Amino acid sequence: MARSQTVPRRGANRAQEGVRNLRLKLLALAGLCLLPALGAAQMAISGQSWIPLAVYPLASLVSLLLYWQDKQQARTQAWRTPEKVLHASELCGGWPGALVAQQLFRHKTRKVSYQATFWGIVMLHQAFWVDHWLLDGRWLGGAFGFLTGN
Repeated sequence: MARSQTVPRRGANRAQEGVRNLRLKLLALAGLCLLPALGAAQMAISGQSWIPLAVYPLASLVSLLLYWQDKQQARTQAWRTPEKVLHASELCGGWPGALVAQQLFRHKTRKVSYQATFWGIVMLHQAFWVDHWLLDGRWLGGAFGFLTGN
């Protein structure tokens, strides 16, 4: 008599697994946060503005909580948080918290269109800090000079 094999459901043991490749993901997060953190710290130290130094952690916490709430709503099939709200929180500086939340809650990681927008927002932040910190505002300052009349 042959033994019947049970096939585990996809994702059945995910709660027990934790975050896969944790060290690599933490290293990637640290690398992505390095330029914004250095730029925000430099702005605060030079007296330009302390706002970015405060906004990134606060917006990240808001993003993380929004992702947590949306994941809970998805599980209970309740009214979901609109993607544009999640993206707005990322754009306001909460992308580090959103990245952590995506991994912790395994939420919004497979939807390609969502991930494309998310990574575009991350790259926009990186480009801003490259311009501000390394190029002294010459690139984006020139591109948006029409707004200031320059």
